[in-house]
Amino acid sequence: MNYIIFMPDEMRAESVGCYGHPFVQTPNLDRLAEEGTLFEQCHVQNPVCSPCRCSFATGQYPHTNGHRTLWNLVKPYEHNLFRYMKEAGYDVWVYGKNDLFAAESIPLSTDVFIEKKAINPPAVPPKSATGNVDDFLLEPMDCGDDGVLDYANVMAGIEKIKNWKPGDKPFVLFLPLLYPHCPYTVPKEYYDLYMDADIELREHGENKPEFHGLIRSYRSLDDVEALQKVQAVYLSMITYSDKLLGQLMNALEESPANKDTLLIATSDHGDYAGDYGLVEKWPDGFEDVLTRVPLIVKGPGVQKGHRVEGQVELLDLMPTVLESAEIEPQHLFFGKSFWPALQGGNGDLDRVVYGDGGYDQHEPYCFEGWGTRDADIMFPGGVYYHKALQQQEHPLSVCRTTMMRTLSYKLIYRTSGDCELYDLKKDPKELQNVYHSPEYTEIVREMESKLLNWYVKTSDTVPMTSDSRK
Repeated sequence: MNYIIFMPDEMRAESVGCYGHPFVQTPNLDRLAEEGTLFEQCHVQNPVCSPCRCSFATGQYPHTNGHRTLWNLVKPYEHNLFRYMKEAGYDVWVYGKNDLFAAESIPLSTDVFIEKKAINPPAVPPKSATGNVDDFLLEPMDCGDDGVLDYANVMAGIEKIKNWKPGDKPFVLFLPLLYPHCPYTVPKEYYDLYMDADIELREHGENKPEFHGLIRSYRSLDDVEALQKVQAVYLSMITYSDKLLGQLMNALEESPANKDTLLIATSDHGDYAGDYGLVEKWPDGFEDVLTRVPLIVKGPGVQKGHRVEGQVELLDLMPTVLESAEIEPQHLFFGKSFWPALQGGNGDLDRVVYGDGGYDQHEPYCFEGWGTRDADIMFPGGVYYHKALQQQEHPLSVCRTTMMRTLSYKLIYRTSGDCELYDLKKDPKELQNVYHSPEYTEIVREMESKLLNWYVKTSDTVPMTSDSRK
């Protein structure tokens, strides 16, 4: 079996056609869902790139080995999906951004790891479309499809597929792409696709956490029309990414590898994209727009046109791939294989999914804007300046946080006391925080008890190897 993991950065599930979006154009993701299995509720374990990718690759939660920051990546001593595959005899090819491996881990886990440059980038980088760099909305890119980094990386992956022939080593192709990550811009052909669409943003909501208001204040996110344009361009970026997926799927269908390849399309987390008056993401934000991502799988043994209702976690990918490849893991992990669901099952409808993030004040090196490491962003006028400044001036707005979600309720527990509870049946858009409502007191108590139990169980892992005491 071969494996392809197509992973755009920051693509939320609800903004994809086959997940119910009313007008976005994602014909290839939709086709993949028709030809494979779609998971309705796949949730990531952290709303930021690096922690979530480390989690999915190791099958462990971000807090288990301290992967809660942008800078603590998978170390050489840590087991991970790609190293298992490489050591089992697979060629492991990675084309795209690295938010996963410490430098020393790359040769241990991959055969090729390259981030290609754009082939024909715009001669002049696009400028801010609003004059407010903090909303990340840029003017259109004056270029064609090949002016985006992702195009070159997907084409490099396609070239590997085209050159593969029967008798070659089986392969793992991982495409960790950039789009639809901010800044929000796209080649001009796509930019205006949804500008005239009726985009209804989520309102600010009631009793939302303090960091919402702080972000809007620090970044001057008070222009509703600009935020609607943010979401319009964000959707255009998804349509662009979908086109690259289509080219990848076409290349695979023309390859002899097709009949023995599992194609997985997913993302590392979502994006506010203007909802709640916010943009991009936040390290301790756990709304569904940040945690719920697409997960669609096609390949041998996978039920076609199947939709799984039970919740899964992105870290379930590691044990699922290892099970299908018949590779025995050599470390303790918390992901659960969803291979039975791929064969027609509906998953565990009682499954609880979890996430954790944020930083504590006793670990200042975790915060953005800390020390000389972030000197390139800590200057007035920089696109991440106000984000980092807020974390430095209001550290409790990015405090340690855990999340647990059932199909009915979501609890978000913060060490600052700024906690949230949502009744997902009544309030699927998470607009009304009922954590302090008397009618939900018993639900809060029960969920916090279960959350504590989960945290204790997953607080660390003991290696399967033994050391001599002599």
